[in-house]
Amino acid sequence: MSGEYAFLDGGGEMAAAIRDHDWSSTPIGPIAAWPAALKIAVGMMVGSHFPKCIFWGPDFISIYNDAYKPLLGQKPPALGLPFRDVWSEVWDELRPIAEKALAGEATFAEDMPLLIDRYGHPEEAWFTFCYSPIRDENGRVLGMIDTVMETTGKVQAERNGRLLNAELAHRMKNTLAMIAAIASQTFRSAETLEEAQSILSDRIATLGEAHNILTQSSWSSAPIRAVIEGALAPHRSDIGMVRVEGPPLQLTADQAMTLALAANELATNAVKYGALSVETGEVAIRWSVGRPQSEDAFRFEWIESGGPPVTKPRRQGFGSRLVERVMAQKFQGEVALDYRPEGLRYVLTTTMDNIAPRE
Repeated sequence: MSGEYAFLDGGGEMAAAIRDHDWSSTPIGPIAAWPAALKIAVGMMVGSHFPKCIFWGPDFISIYNDAYKPLLGQKPPALGLPFRDVWSEVWDELRPIAEKALAGEATFAEDMPLLIDRYGHPEEAWFTFCYSPIRDENGRVLGMIDTVMETTGKVQAERNGRLLNAELAHRMKNTLAMIAAIASQTFRSAETLEEAQSILSDRIATLGEAHNILTQSSWSSAPIRAVIEGALAPHRSDIGMVRVEGPPLQLTADQAMTLALAANELATNAVKYGALSVETGEVAIRWSVGRPQSEDAFRFEWIESGGPPVTKPRRQGFGSRLVERVMAQKFQGEVALDYRPEGLRYVLTTTMDNIAPRE
């Protein structure tokens, strides 16, 4: 560019758009009649990589640079339009600040929330900006410049961080309470200190594996297969066979931890006394699902076969209470534990709306 447009040199796409715009149809008038203060301000603005928009005159006519365009989203081109038309949805909030700048006083706002409409729907967004007056050589304020940065991502990240910390504190309390209960029940039920230490170590390791899986999804949910496989990992050996079958399904955090502990208890008993204690033994783990968030049935089965004859335990320990009462409570369903001579059969039934509760 040269001549009367030299002040736009190096200004990118918006510099070309400013040059080609019909300014005679706006209160500003043609570029040839622009005051030196406006040309200098526009030249500095289009040469900046920071989002900037000049609002000129009492009507706050818009002139902006390339970096400002993304802030407009899918709004119609705003060049040459009044501030009140471009940002009509927030004009009532921003008008006092703009008029303050036109009166000669700058305003800085940090992380200001605004309900804007730039994609055809209202959205909450945050901006850090400064409205600064633009003066001519005689000190008269003729317009203002908005230097602005959207901080929505930062604000939301900080908000999510606070929520995550609160959730983490809640989870930590729950986990510690669960560990305390497990430890208490384990030492109460074990016959020797060595047995209690071994069992407690195993249960805490299983809980840790469940935590690992949940951490990968920010503690929102966990895939049932990963939960079961994680609980079974320490018990895999050349003795016996384990088959795991079932469709993909996400469990809530509490359900995932409870199922992991229950699967660990069932596997431990199978290795000690059941199907996984002999080479001919087999454990079939399977589940079936219905439509999400419906009253369709969810069924989980642990079926042992090919092992030594099964007898019902003389006393009920923590493991038995876990696989029966706690599982029924966490899944809001019913549990059937059948000590058949040919192999243990464990069945949990509930409905899909208890797996993925309605919001």
